Amino acid sequence: MNVADSELVAGILSDAGYKKAESIDSADIIIFNSCTVRQHAEDRVLGRITAEATRKEQNTNILIGLIGCVAQRKGEELLNEIKSLDFVVGTDQYRHLPEIISSCMNSKEHLFADVQNNIENYENIYPVRNKGVNAFVTIMRGCNNFCSYCIVPYVRGRERSRDHKEILFEIEQAGNDGFKDITLLGQNVNSYNDGKYTFPELLKETARVSSIERLRFVTSHPKDISDEVIKVMAAEPKLCEHLHLPMQSGSDRILEKMNRKYTPQKYLNIIHKLRNAMPNIAITTDVMVGFPGETEDDFIQTYNLMKEIRFDYAFMFKYSPREGTAAAEYPDQIQEEIRLARLQKLIDQQERITYEKYQEQIGRRVQVYVEKTSKKSDKELSGRTRDNKIAVFPSDSKLIGTFVDIEIVDATSWTLKGKQIQHT
Repeated sequence: MNVADSELVAGILSDAGYKKAESIDSADIIIFNSCTVRQHAEDRVLGRITAEATRKEQNTNILIGLIGCVAQRKGEELLNEIKSLDFVVGTDQYRHLPEIISSCMNSKEHLFADVQNNIENYENIYPVRNKGVNAFVTIMRGCNNFCSYCIVPYVRGRERSRDHKEILFEIEQAGNDGFKDITLLGQNVNSYNDGKYTFPELLKETARVSSIERLRFVTSHPKDISDEVIKVMAAEPKLCEHLHLPMQSGSDRILEKMNRKYTPQKYLNIIHKLRNAMPNIAITTDVMVGFPGETEDDFIQTYNLMKEIRFDYAFMFKYSPREGTAAAEYPDQIQEEIRLARLQKLIDQQERITYEKYQEQIGRRVQVYVEKTSKKSDKELSGRTRDNKIAVFPSDSKLIGTFVDIEIVDATSWTLKGKQIQHT
């Protein structure tokens, strides 16, 4: 989502006459796009801004700005604290960046704009994408769920869906520009509804766009994923056999405290429906440990549910308190060493499962969308399978941007290794 927003901002500034610098060393304006979901992400971007302050000492004409969720959350406070910052712009004010930058250049004022606008969808603004073969298309902004640990509704505002015509136009243009693998984005894509199309209906229409070959979407909330979405996924050839479905916890009690609005049993039922409809589907997830009040038994329930489901991959985190959320005020915060120990236990189990899942791929024939040359060898290509796994195989770089059939001959915990199938 941050990549998509950065590309949106690049589009806004390009329309205003600015040109993207080749590198940070040649830039007159440096903009940091920020995430505040976890403290680590927030600390990292503020550290990067501080590290770039020496550039302003060497060239006082350089402007440094902060956009995104940290900007929305801390706004004017950061502008006062970090002297190298010239402007801070929240998530709903990107349209005004050209004027803000111009004012900073002309008056040397330090400006901020963090007013939330719960109808802003950036209609009629299209992204400037980096070179590549995959494109992210935002279909909605904001969130209405208010999970007790999550800052997103406070910094991204309420849910609003983009007009389906705008979405379809952007997807068609992306396909024409060579981006054949499209990912639809939203905090909760299952809630999409522009007044004419629901999410399953949008999926059907998107799958009919002739300029693209593959279609994915994130993120799905378990409370909202419907039988109709699963039916469309199974029926439409362009929809890939992969779903990211955040579980967060395997404890009924903790899920209730998180305000997730589903139970472990309901989550498990969805998994069964997905695998019955698409036996080869890859399912990935998000899991959090150390949520306030989590007992050892709550953790074991999470551990056991992950063991039963056997995700292809999981993003696992220890709970990170976010100021302004309900959970940050809960009295029963878990000690750091306990959170870390539980996290490591989950990681160890999931790494074993992921390795086994990848080993099961050996001998299979899969289609790879070739994205780039492999990082480890310029004689190998790297691409993505339909179920969102990275695969490498020996071949020529002229195949980048094409679809290639390979046979999997080996696998690690992270990568499939294959050989190209020569069709006669």
